[in-house]
Amino acid sequence: MEITNVMEYEKIAKEKLPKMVYDYYASGAEDQWTLQENRNAFSRILFRPRILIDVSKIDVSTTVLGFNISMPIMVAPTAMQKMAHPDGELATARATSAAGTIMTLSSWATCSVEEVASTGPGIRFFQLYVYKDRNVVRQLVKRAEEAGFKAIALTVDTPRLGRRESDIKNRFALPRGLTLKNFEGLDLGKIDKTDDSGLASYVAGQVDQSLSWKDIKWLQSITSLPILVKGVITAEDARIAVEYGAAGIIVSNHGARQLDYVPATIMALEEVVKAVEGRLPVFLDGGIRRGTDVFKALALGASGVFVGRPSLFSLAADGEAGVRKMLQMLRDEFELTMALSGCRSLREISRKHIKTDWDFPHYLPAKL
Repeated sequence: MEITNVMEYEKIAKEKLPKMVYDYYASGAEDQWTLQENRNAFSRILFRPRILIDVSKIDVSTTVLGFNISMPIMVAPTAMQKMAHPDGELATARATSAAGTIMTLSSWATCSVEEVASTGPGIRFFQLYVYKDRNVVRQLVKRAEEAGFKAIALTVDTPRLGRRESDIKNRFALPRGLTLKNFEGLDLGKIDKTDDSGLASYVAGQVDQSLSWKDIKWLQSITSLPILVKGVITAEDARIAVEYGAAGIIVSNHGARQLDYVPATIMALEEVVKAVEGRLPVFLDGGIRRGTDVFKALALGASGVFVGRPSLFSLAADGEAGVRKMLQMLRDEFELTMALSGCRSLREISRKHIKTDWDFPHYLPAKL
């Protein structure tokens, strides 16, 4: 079957993957309302395209934290990619680098930071969970730095793991032969079968529930890498992130896997953008499946977007080639959306190019 859009990879992945693995990647928390809403909310944002503009040359390139990338579409951290394909994170790293964009490696990857670095040059960020044992965190951050990673994406929405009922039903555990490679030498690399979700038990045992804003200062004291705060969805927290010297914010609800009934990230984005008042870049992850989604996020003030599940499903479907094609399709669709909206560079994408439910009406009814 010829793949013509990113969503089609999910159907292929569902057929190919064991149920436990597909469910782990695909599912959200509890009623999965936010999981659906992350997608549905995009359909409530409409375009206001401008016409008769010379769009014969379009530039989709941008910079993120001073690094030049080919497009404002990056790869989000997703755990345990060798469950999707034997090459796992190595394939994703090669595909992302070939696309000229940024990959974020999960703390819970099935390939280590060193292995990913060995795939060749590329701009890579490292997603960090803060463990109770701070020496583990110190070692991990140092290894990421030494392996040439350029930033830390600190996940802040997971003091405890959200209730993912598929994982409970399936008794989720890491398949035999796979480990969390970054923790292998620390005796923290296995996720065993339990009477619950093995991952939920692992998180309860290892991840620091006392993590607070002061720990951003601690993290800044152990690394010179810029710190992106991943998991902010309110103006209040956005302002605090600025105060604490974050290098950027990723508006994220953890792929709708933590607290159900939080807004879609695209709905939370503008609130966060307004709160930071341009003092740091704001990125979005959650629900991106089309180039039109990317444009909508940028029109609402995002500096770029991260894609998670599309990376996993395209990896499962066709390895490195799948991830390459997925990124190319999103890029092509985004460029087309720009052309049809009358935008030749990211600078020209403005709030006036879209209309949303919460905008003041563009028309007023005639007086009665």
